[in-house]
Amino acid sequence: MKPVTIDDVAKRAGVSIKTVSRVVNREPNVRSATREKVEEAIAALNYRPNPSARGLAGRRSYLIGLLYDNPSPSYLANLHAGVMEACRELEYGLALSPVAYADPDMVAHVRAWLRQAQIDGVIVTPPLSDSAELIAAIRADNIPAIVVSTKGPGIVPAVLIDEEQAAHDMTSHLIGEGHKSIGFIIGHPDHYASERRLAGFRRAMQEAGLAAPDDVVRQGYFDFDSGRTAAVELLDLPSPPTAIFASNDDMAAAVLFEAQARKLSVPGDLAVAGFDDTPLSRQVWPGLTTVRQPIRTIGRTAGKALLDAIGAGGMPADVPEPVVMSFELKRRGSTGPHADD
Repeated sequence: MKPVTIDDVAKRAGVSIKTVSRVVNREPNVRSATREKVEEAIAALNYRPNPSARGLAGRRSYLIGLLYDNPSPSYLANLHAGVMEACRELEYGLALSPVAYADPDMVAHVRAWLRQAQIDGVIVTPPLSDSAELIAAIRADNIPAIVVSTKGPGIVPAVLIDEEQAAHDMTSHLIGEGHKSIGFIIGHPDHYASERRLAGFRRAMQEAGLAAPDDVVRQGYFDFDSGRTAAVELLDLPSPPTAIFASNDDMAAAVLFEAQARKLSVPGDLAVAGFDDTPLSRQVWPGLTTVRQPIRTIGRTAGKALLDAIGAGGMPADVPEPVVMSFELKRRGSTGPHADD
């Protein structure tokens, strides 16, 4: 069967080849009625543009990048899936690039990769998104960019949740179940979210008139091993907390592991809460009470915003307000009412 060409689409839609190319390449200034006719012709003929020809015609690679340095594989997998949903709609590819945040040459390496890979736009995740130097460099290179899970330095659009309010609400939930001594495991110190989640925890405790001394707050790094280390330190206290709220699900799963190693009943002896609602939260026993951060939706929203900016010819001069997504407390078996002794 003879392959469908751009000429076939143009003839069926009654427009020029150039107009079909502009619609396929998501270029602006095509009347909606004309765009609709072309899209109907593309669907009817099942037309698939040649990627190489498309790139030459549009002077694009039709590839966006995702920069990450995050120890949580569940977070990255969910974000990646969401971005890919946006990419598939516009037939874009997605390239992932691991970046060492602590590398003194981090900015130079990222700029080199973006040039070599001919990336049309980039999504930047924490903690990379908090680097004002990196975001300014990407902006200076005129590469459209979106940051996620943080406001970043405020010079490119952002998609996030209210981290502080989410942690506040989870802490208030534990307090409402009768817990007065609550331990908290901070996330990686390089992440903006870690600071905001700690602030939310402290605010909820203060509002309830409860103490949150330094010895019930322990440093974690968003991974299982650091979560277990923090759990050991908290549970070895002379008066250990009756609940532990960890800043992500990986660390909360480690708290569950340590509790079970000590033959503690969850939630009878110890209530445990996490953050993110990754698949892990539903794979441990008991199921983990957690903050549902819509990571996949955040990825899809960021991907769509980035592709819209690329299609419009670049980032807007004025940075829009961050897109704040909703969060939800998912109550499962790891928490429950606490009876005073």
